[in-house]
Amino acid sequence: MKQYLDALQHIVVNGEDVSDRTGVGTRSVFGYQMHFNLQDGFPAVTTKKLAWRSIVGELLWFLEGSTDERRLAERTFEKDRAELIDKKTIWTANADSQGVALGYKNTELIKQLGPVYGHQWRHFDAQEDGLDEKADQITWLINEIKTNPDSRRLVLSAWNPNQIKEMALPPCHTLAQFRALNGRLSCQLYQRSADMFLGVPFNIASYSLLTYMLAQICGLKVGRFIWTGGDCHIYNNHSEQVKEQLQRKPHNLPDLMMPEFINITELLATSPSDYKLINYDPMDSIKAPMAV
Repeated sequence: MKQYLDALQHIVVNGEDVSDRTGVGTRSVFGYQMHFNLQDGFPAVTTKKLAWRSIVGELLWFLEGSTDERRLAERTFEKDRAELIDKKTIWTANADSQGVALGYKNTELIKQLGPVYGHQWRHFDAQEDGLDEKADQITWLINEIKTNPDSRRLVLSAWNPNQIKEMALPPCHTLAQFRALNGRLSCQLYQRSADMFLGVPFNIASYSLLTYMLAQICGLKVGRFIWTGGDCHIYNNHSEQVKEQLQRKPHNLPDLMMPEFINITELLATSPSDYKLINYDPMDSIKAPMAV
């Protein structure tokens, strides 16, 4: 993960200080790219501990099409929501702030977010979940990879201008393009807005895992993961944490062990505890506040 540390250093040296939506302020560059060969190991950051259970839980939540933050809690902690009233997820603050402002139901047991990622992945542009099977991008993507692997149109989009105003948080990772070459599946993610310290390691791991999942279902091996960022920024209240991380030397990458599944139904029956990072040796976590 030296590429990730190089990205942080690039922003520290070349970034510009600008204001932002949250009022915190950032140091930003526009446009950056990182390449990871998934054959070399799973791209999990080692210079701090990755929130692996949260990454897997969120991805499964996206894939099932849910937009209820309390369902994310169930996915992540593998318990009924009635037992998780005091447990927060990475989406709790958005639900309690933007979700409430938009008028969505927000109780101890239900916290709606509007048509965010999962809705767009499985019910693109629909007003209610499941109205149109043609709007299921994940099912379409799997079928297209299997039947038309040479396609250059293997695109998964979370960015829907028709419903942006209804979302508690407009998508930051907006579009992923997949490409099958010589039996290997690769993915390039475009991220319009990139919180480089907190968010990007999470996003790299999430879409790399998605690539592994789709490759397994489609009978392919994994190839490369390419991360492309638009506004790449370090929040001003993360600057000391970034300095600390840049002093650390990365360890070797882990390997991914995940369960066997042959379709999306079997995949969705899995849980975060089924996915393991083998020989993952991260350094201590570095705490930082999330801008909302």
